Amino acid sequence: MEEVELCFPQLNTSCWKTKRPLSHTVLIYMVLSFISLLTVTLNLLVIISISHFKQLHTPTNLLLLSLAVSDFFVGFDMLFQILVINGCWLLGDLMCTLYFIFDYVVTSTSIGIMVLISIDRYVAICYPLHYSTKVTARRVQVCVSLCWIISLSYSIIVMKEDLKQAGRYNSCVGECVMSCDIIHQFSDFIVLFLIPITVIIVLYMRVFVVAVSQAQAMRSHIAAVSLQRSVSVKNSEIKAAGTLGVVIVVFLICICPYFCVTVKGRDTFVNASSASFVLCLYDSNSCLNPLIYALFYPWFRKSIKLIFTLQILKPGSCETNML
Repeated sequence: MEEVELCFPQLNTSCWKTKRPLSHTVLIYMVLSFISLLTVTLNLLVIISISHFKQLHTPTNLLLLSLAVSDFFVGFDMLFQILVINGCWLLGDLMCTLYFIFDYVVTSTSIGIMVLISIDRYVAICYPLHYSTKVTARRVQVCVSLCWIISLSYSIIVMKEDLKQAGRYNSCVGECVMSCDIIHQFSDFIVLFLIPITVIIVLYMRVFVVAVSQAQAMRSHIAAVSLQRSVSVKNSEIKAAGTLGVVIVVFLICICPYFCVTVKGRDTFVNASSASFVLCLYDSNSCLNPLIYALFYPWFRKSIKLIFTLQILKPGSCETNML
């Protein structure tokens, strides 16, 4: 049986803190801290790269920049999860509510921008001649702003009662819980999971089918000219298929457990400590996003080299050819 102690020894109404072996606690702290640091660092590199180099100021890269900004904040949000590893929330009831709202906003915004990225790729592949007129930097900025506004508004509506009376569901001092009734569970499942997943899968499947058909047409056209080129096209098909598969599978792996826990068909309370695993897995997608969406781009690898060698500080570096 695990030894327990009070979160606030001076208060009789304090919650109990689970006392784990030191090795377990250190391991958990190290893993979460590493994921948080990696998430912040990778997304910061994307933010600096796209913001600094003018050649990267395209509509698609603006979406990647917006995704990196939301995922950057997710990395900081994970630091708060470290505070509740032992089951104690030490920052007060209001900060508990704000923590849940902040997590809600940045993660839902990240999902929304992923949907915008899938739409961007759909238009680029399926309607290439109309892409430059349909997808502009101005429209991207408007859509991203709407993502943030809608996410903030939705989170405030969902947790308005918790904002009015912070900590009203706490059974003891040092607890951090929020209400999560069946209506909110169902709305979260529809708005943050079912609709985005459906849109992303449908659009990516369409993109994949069109890309493969185009590649086959190109291969048939050049088969008599260059066998080597034909092999290259085939390899690009496999690479494209693998990348799209990774995007979908990783996204599902990261967010499915969270919604499996929150959607149970009955009123529940989501405890910050007990839900830490699914929240960490949910948030870890923000660490993988820059790897999936940016790390495979040559310009990203080149920008990393320029950043770490401090070439980015030279006058006129923003005009560097990155493509």
